[in-house]
Amino acid sequence: MLTSKAAEVKSPAEIALMRRAGGVVGDVLAALAARVAPGLTTGEIDRQARAELKARGVKPAFLHYHGFPAVICVSVNHEVVHGIPSDARVLREGDLVGLDFGCVVDGWYADAAVTVGVGRVCEEAARLLRVTRESLERGIAAARAGARLGDIGAAVQGHAEAAGCSVVREFVGHGIGRALHEDPPVPNYGRPGSGLRLKAGMTLAIEPMVNLGGPEVETLADGWTAVTKDRRLSAHFEHTVAVTEREAEILTLPAGQKLS
Repeated sequence: MLTSKAAEVKSPAEIALMRRAGGVVGDVLAALAARVAPGLTTGEIDRQARAELKARGVKPAFLHYHGFPAVICVSVNHEVVHGIPSDARVLREGDLVGLDFGCVVDGWYADAAVTVGVGRVCEEAARLLRVTRESLERGIAAARAGARLGDIGAAVQGHAEAAGCSVVREFVGHGIGRALHEDPPVPNYGRPGSGLRLKAGMTLAIEPMVNLGGPEVETLADGWTAVTKDRRLSAHFEHTVAVTEREAEILTLPAGQKLS
């Protein structure tokens, strides 16, 4: 069972540094998502991500993290998270591709994810994308000072399950800041009014992983790629946010973009 753990409260100056990292993450993800098309390999996505980081002079958050071999996770269709990019994996019309990316700027981390369709996708896939994106929006809306950690998970879970989807429980969001993963864990399920009380200055990565079928997942032989057990589609959206007295500040939006 997950327990509510302490979360470090960041100062305005520290959040400003995270905002810089978040801006890079948002802009790079937008550039990568715009390039997704039939015929592109997931290995090419990783090379573009590396080039974007080099051009900005910042460090990747994922490369060599617990041995991960790439700067971005690219998960296709029934792959939930942690897909390893490869030149052998060619995107096809109708695929869903999840892009999970983070970077480090002056020692401060930011992390975000988006799932996009490759060309035209079926109605079922489009619905999954919409529901997962909306689940993230509801989770972020619940993240404000005085609320509880369970309010975030309940908001995500309630919306996803009301739409006939399921939320993954094996992988959760997390605190973030001086490290990629900090306390507390941020589940995509829970009871309203339960868990850690949120304070202004906490920084969280909220990341719903929503499946069309059941919530169960398994990890492939590569030791990284998590897939749905029933092999039905999955989608993943994530933002790094700073808790405030009012609505949470999203730190990983691309320049000039609003949440919805």
